[in-house]
Amino acid sequence: MIVLIRLLSFLLFLSASAAHAQGTPAAPAIGAKSYVLYDFQSAQTLVEHNADERVEPASLTKLMTAYVVFNALKQKSLKLDQTVPVSRHAWKAEGSRTFIEPRVPVTVDELVHGMIIQSGNDASIALAEAVAGSEESFAQLMNKEAKRLGLTNTNFTNSTGLPDPQHYSTAGDMAKLAAALIRDHPEYYPLYSQKEFTYNKIRQPNRNRLLWSDPTVDGMKTGHTKNAGYCLVSSSKRGERRLISVVLGAASSSARAAESQKLLNFGFQFYDTVRLYQKGQPVANLRVWKGRADTVNAGFERDLYFTLPKGQAEKLKATLESQQPLVAPVSAGQKVGTMRITLDGKPLTEVPVVAIETVELGNILARGWDALRLFFQ
Repeated sequence: MIVLIRLLSFLLFLSASAAHAQGTPAAPAIGAKSYVLYDFQSAQTLVEHNADERVEPASLTKLMTAYVVFNALKQKSLKLDQTVPVSRHAWKAEGSRTFIEPRVPVTVDELVHGMIIQSGNDASIALAEAVAGSEESFAQLMNKEAKRLGLTNTNFTNSTGLPDPQHYSTAGDMAKLAAALIRDHPEYYPLYSQKEFTYNKIRQPNRNRLLWSDPTVDGMKTGHTKNAGYCLVSSSKRGERRLISVVLGAASSSARAAESQKLLNFGFQFYDTVRLYQKGQPVANLRVWKGRADTVNAGFERDLYFTLPKGQAEKLKATLESQQPLVAPVSAGQKVGTMRITLDGKPLTEVPVVAIETVELGNILARGWDALRLFFQ
């Protein structure tokens, strides 16, 4: 059964934008090997170029290192005030460093700051060893999380992002990873907005230049190797909206910041993101057979957001295709259909529709009567 879902309130919300927009201009030219502009709330990609091309992620790798470390902190297998030994492997790390030393006590909290703000490879390795015993074992945890998060073009062999033929990711996967970190570990996300950190009497600035030039940017991570070029994942929140920009392979540190700023400004200026439905809000009442009730309310397991070019709201259409016959028992949270969203006749996305209440099996009389009716349908 297919049901047309009315989007009246959504269309009215965007009608003001339609009055001022004559169409969305083309995205700006971006000087980078690959890039993505991603809406945090709707999980939609607004702009992309070579989004699935595998490249060296350089120190953007540390987003996953942080994600796994934050998991360990949440599970209480690691504590911020815990002192961590510094191995020779960590101490001798190449590239950017926090300058930790063997036999000098360092806490998990200091290492986390060093990894995020200073991009310390030594801090990253020390954290990896604290969580998993070795960097190799930690990389296995990183890949396990990558698979769970749906990062299908990503593989990690280390915690730092130092070059390795089997260490790769994509702009699209990095956008998803950044969103997952913000969503799943919001208590640690403010660390990404800190502009400097001092350890071992050495003060080092955050390399994300947008933290100084755009007050709406509050993260996230820079990266650079000779092969990767200059990379930046940045996130900006303006009002209730948050956008994530991923720029890989820019020509310089200043270029990665400038190109990221272009993407963020474009997304905020020419797109709207609104909440279409709330979690648990009924969007349809579906027929149920052989149950104590004849119908069940259906909705979504999470708030449903959509991002659209300004002025395109009237071209949005939603249809619900329900699973029929829907036979009791029906459990709350059980998938009962799919909502298909199209924009100007072109598929935009598909979202599972679930029962938001339980319908138990009816008595023998009700079941028998419905069985007979189904037989003759």
